[in-house]
Amino acid sequence: MSSTNRTVVVTGIGATTPLGGDAASTWEALVAGRSGVSLLEQEWAAELPVRIAAQIAVDPGEIIPRPQARKLDRSAQFALIAAQEAWKDAGFTGKAGEDASVNPDRLGAVIASGIGGVTTLLDQYDVLREKGVRRVSPHTVPMLMPNSPAANVGLEVGARAGVHTPVSACASGAEAIGYAIEMIRTGRADVVVAGGTEAAIHPLPIVAFGNMMAMSKNNDDPQGASRPYDSGRDGFVLGEGAGVVILESEEHARARGAKIYAEAVGQGISADGHHITQPEPSGNGIANALQHLLDGTDLKPAEIAHINAHATSTPQGDVAEIKALRKVFGDDVDHMAISGTKSMTGHLLGGAGGVETVATVLALHHRIAPPTINVDDLDPEVNADVVRGEARALPEGRIAALNDSFGFGGHNVVLAFRTV
Repeated sequence: MSSTNRTVVVTGIGATTPLGGDAASTWEALVAGRSGVSLLEQEWAAELPVRIAAQIAVDPGEIIPRPQARKLDRSAQFALIAAQEAWKDAGFTGKAGEDASVNPDRLGAVIASGIGGVTTLLDQYDVLREKGVRRVSPHTVPMLMPNSPAANVGLEVGARAGVHTPVSACASGAEAIGYAIEMIRTGRADVVVAGGTEAAIHPLPIVAFGNMMAMSKNNDDPQGASRPYDSGRDGFVLGEGAGVVILESEEHARARGAKIYAEAVGQGISADGHHITQPEPSGNGIANALQHLLDGTDLKPAEIAHINAHATSTPQGDVAEIKALRKVFGDDVDHMAISGTKSMTGHLLGGAGGVETVATVLALHHRIAPPTINVDDLDPEVNADVVRGEARALPEGRIAALNDSFGFGGHNVVLAFRTV
């Protein structure tokens, strides 16, 4: 089974986001240009400088049985819901082994989180201080581990080829999918469940990000707060949720008659080597990831019709990404329809790459680029074709799309997908 050139395809998708409880409702909202950002109504948020966030649309308690939910951090709950949807969407009817079309020894899981079980950690510390040692949950450690979402998804599907958890801040979800592509390409697995999740809407992360001046404080207009590429942007809006895809070798997928959404062409990864939180302003690190993608695949810039950009709505990051695209692709950028879907979902941190991969794959599948909302005054430094106002049809023929993800620490990951 060892190979370095196996074609990888996407055969299943799943999501739970601020826009919907599954991939279909999330996609519908993205195309319609609806925002999932709202004012936080919890009592703990009343005195915070940032009182807005993109909260999950469907509470996981409505889906996961209570006895199981009590043993899972919210981030793992999101991952499990998205993975279950993707698994079913791919046509699998039970755990690996029970479903004869997938061998558990050839099945992997790569689910990332940038922060992991932060709400479990903080909540259980409050329990310890306020109620004493005997009241701390015995499930605390398995719940707060960053690998908890991956481990629980792996157990759910019966994965034995490897269960992994890349942690690279806001690039985590995309790096997980890139790692999964390589697992299949190099022959370690035939099928991999891959994506990202995050559940960090809690006063401490919100205050911490706010004190860094990284988040929008536009509490008076929650739905207009996340505004990538707009001259008036003032930071990102925190979101929560998960996005998961089923990746499969093309040979395996066709042998079992699976539907195929798109080809997963490959990944490009680099690091800025610049600053722990600030992007390298010229976009050199991002450009290196883009170039690595081109060098390691047969992808041609002329094929790329769409980019789901990282576009968090921070003043420096949005421009650095555009500079990098221009540096690598030159005038070809002019025919790439760029969407900043965080304008609607908020920024899901480690879950962003997973949800935005789902959006990228569906954009190719339906040949529609979602709009970037709230761009009232396009930053003059953004010299690119940003899809604004309404969704846009993508060209016919064989086309490709990119999903860009970058994270604190200078992590850069670019994923490429193509129609089949």
